[in-house]
Amino acid sequence: MTNGTLRFDNRVVVITGAGGGLGKMYAHFFASRGASLVINDYGVSLKGESASSSAADKVVDEIVKAGGRAVANYDSVEDGEKIIKTAIDAFGRVDILINNAGILRDKSFINSTDVDWDLVCQVHLNGAFKVTHAAWPIFRAQKFGRIINTTSPAGIYGNFGQASYSAAKHALIAFSDTLSQEGNKYNILCNTISPLAASRLTETSMPAEMLEVLDPKYIVPVVAFLSHETTTVTGGLFEAAGGFINSVRWELANGAIFKPDSTFTPAAVASRYHEITDFNSGNKYPNFKNGVDYLGLMKQAMNTSASSHSNELSFDGKVVVITGSGAGLGLVYAKMFAKYGAKVLINDVGRSKDGKYTADIIANQINSSGGIAAADHNSVENGEAVINSAIKAFGKIDVVINNAGILRDKSFIKMSVKDWYDVYNVHLRGTYKVSKAAWPHFLKQKSGIILNTSSSVGLYGNFGQCNYSSAKGGIIGLSKTLAIEGAKHGIRVNCIAPNAGTAMTATVFPPEIVELLKPDYVAPFVGFLCHSSCKDTGKMFQVGSCWAGEVRRQSTGGYVFPQDDSFTPEAIRDKWSVITNFDDGRAVNTKDIREFTTNVITTLVKLKSQNKKKLPRSAAKIPSKLVDVAAARNHKYDNSKFEYTTRDVMLYSVGIGATRMDLPLVYENSSNFHTFPTFAVIPEFFVPNNMNDYLPEYNPMMLLHGEEFIEIHSPIPTSGSLVCTPEIVDIVDKVKGATVINRVTMRCPKSNNVVAVSESTFFIRGIGGFSKHPEFKPVPSPNRNPIAALDVKTPQTRPDCIYSQKTNPDQAVVYRLSGDYNPLHIDPEMAAFGDFDQPILHGLCTMGYTVRHVVKCAVAGRSLSLKSVKVRFSSPIYPGETIETLMWKSPSNSKIVLFGARVVERDLIVLSNGIAEFTEDISSITAPASETSKL
Repeated sequence: MTNGTLRFDNRVVVITGAGGGLGKMYAHFFASRGASLVINDYGVSLKGESASSSAADKVVDEIVKAGGRAVANYDSVEDGEKIIKTAIDAFGRVDILINNAGILRDKSFINSTDVDWDLVCQVHLNGAFKVTHAAWPIFRAQKFGRIINTTSPAGIYGNFGQASYSAAKHALIAFSDTLSQEGNKYNILCNTISPLAASRLTETSMPAEMLEVLDPKYIVPVVAFLSHETTTVTGGLFEAAGGFINSVRWELANGAIFKPDSTFTPAAVASRYHEITDFNSGNKYPNFKNGVDYLGLMKQAMNTSASSHSNELSFDGKVVVITGSGAGLGLVYAKMFAKYGAKVLINDVGRSKDGKYTADIIANQINSSGGIAAADHNSVENGEAVINSAIKAFGKIDVVINNAGILRDKSFIKMSVKDWYDVYNVHLRGTYKVSKAAWPHFLKQKSGIILNTSSSVGLYGNFGQCNYSSAKGGIIGLSKTLAIEGAKHGIRVNCIAPNAGTAMTATVFPPEIVELLKPDYVAPFVGFLCHSSCKDTGKMFQVGSCWAGEVRRQSTGGYVFPQDDSFTPEAIRDKWSVITNFDDGRAVNTKDIREFTTNVITTLVKLKSQNKKKLPRSAAKIPSKLVDVAAARNHKYDNSKFEYTTRDVMLYSVGIGATRMDLPLVYENSSNFHTFPTFAVIPEFFVPNNMNDYLPEYNPMMLLHGEEFIEIHSPIPTSGSLVCTPEIVDIVDKVKGATVINRVTMRCPKSNNVVAVSESTFFIRGIGGFSKHPEFKPVPSPNRNPIAALDVKTPQTRPDCIYSQKTNPDQAVVYRLSGDYNPLHIDPEMAAFGDFDQPILHGLCTMGYTVRHVVKCAVAGRSLSLKSVKVRFSSPIYPGETIETLMWKSPSNSKIVLFGARVVERDLIVLSNGIAEFTEDISSITAPASETSKL
């Protein structure tokens, strides 16, 4: 590699998903180093909804104004050929492709849908294939190309609620492995990065205080280095976060070898399973050039002593579903399980030469031999039908072995889109479909075993099998996440990469080799992994030739660069030997995503703290981002129509704790039925507001909802529609951060009269200091309701009234139905990942509770007299805890009540600085006689 600055002059870079986050930062960097850019962004939300061109256009405008060259493309990555055509039309070539586009559909596996799966895989995996497939012939013709694929920690380690995402992201690793092999002789290099950075894709995954060090700009140098023409690195997997970068590879245990005779049974495997998972000595580090020597292992097996073990393992009463079991591995599995007492469902779509279903033939053979079997002819793409066949035949399922497969081997240049999808649909999507269909049965019975089938090709890639390796790699990621989700329900999920002579491998190996690699030499391992005596889950094994060894990821100790301007592609180049050194005694085996993120973030936070102590006061920089507050205030956003029904109004009231004792709020036939005023916060969830257009790039997890204000101009109708107009009220520099105030004005669609106004105040850490920019233009204070602008302090005197109400343990479940679907409030695993003991109650729900208490005690429940209210959020509460609202009459205004709230069980203030203004005088604040007050 040469010394000096790594420039990209005369290079054309295509970046998908470049309208924001990492993609946007990549674009600006490459443009600053001389490259021409295609900024692709479909303009969708995090969940893949509502396409728009504004994101791509904005980035292009910024680059062009800075003197760079860029064009926008608005196509979905599913139309990859159109994206590449944009590059050719604009610049005549394409040199670098960064597959960065992504969406999330995070849901636990039981709650996910086929739509969720398909959307995520279409964008992350199939979209990357489509764009790369379009660029490949250009790269080959010019004998130059650089490809960066983007995986994630969830793809490497699995993560709760991200089955589709984990699958797609791990598939991309295998995709890169194969492309690196096929492209190498054409100077097409392909690598995979696993970035851990603040972005809209990570904003619900980690607590804010841990993510300050994960600025996405510290991923950019890694991508730039790997994309440069002087780089020779290919086929690599690199984890990057906040200036940290390492290299990742597979590590294989020495394993155990068995003699290929009648003593080689599942029980024999059980007796030596500890050897299969032992990494203490003899570990290997295979790759596509130096794989497992199965023929050598077979020779060792023949010279090994017969196995000695206790009683054989029994599968009596167990129901085993085996896909693709009409021949090959599946057939051997089926006969083995039937031999040991299992009832077996033979699934296969194949037919014999005389037209009979092979599944029927095999099932009949097993039944005539004294076993129990049923046949199923459905494709695994119809997983529900496969599982239903087992339920119909046997009444339950205990084990699912996803084994079905096909091959469509072709070099990438010759591979058709159909070839890609044929393999994807059977191997990866088929595995998903069958597992998805079995999952509710397993959850109900609190037990279940899934054994998924990957391949050595899925681990290391292989020339001519880009489709197959990607699908098999995706199965590894899927297995990791399913193991995590199933653990607490007694569901175990493991994955094997078998090496055996089958109908598929017969097209690859000569006949004499196929004979030596009989499926019979794999089956006993499968038997033990599917037995109740095996307790492991989430593991990956290579299996074949009477041998098995566990496979796991190993990472180098890597290198941590300082979070300053010295972290450049050149710095990475100069430390590359350290970054990729597996032999310096610092290599680690990370067991899961939490361990990885904790270790990395702890290291980064510690270093940042040390660096802060070293910085002189003069080190402060003038911010590079100018915030145009006046332009933000004056921007006219489109109106949105919010439609709702009487049911929505009543559901909201129940969501904030109203009961049958509050009939005017929950009963449509009540003579005084009305909408509780704080319902005005609900339209906010449905009204888009692109405040980020006027702010510097920031970590989304640094955004905190600090205050909420509502003003009622007239009673909110109990059903109908409201025309909602969003606007940015103000952006205020707070030095260490900034406050942003958003407003939604709700009007009657017929009269255009204002019905209500809501204002949300957010504090965003890390983007302050912009008022010191030399071109910053101060603006006068905005026009706001006096109550909204008032900074009232919660009194420290004895309250005039205290009202307590215990929340329902399922309160968040109810409240979220009004529009806030953040999984933090419903999913225990998501909450745990955010460092909460359990799902937390929505802050606006707490506000609704307390305001209802104030109305009940100050004006005897006459909520229509509430004129305005403002609160400040302090801490979350857990559903089931008791909210205690403390109230004081204002000493200076008879129409105002001051209030705050605490959680009784933890004696913790959860809401403060509350002020409620009424249209009537407050004579006293007293809890209703029929209800309990502390005073």
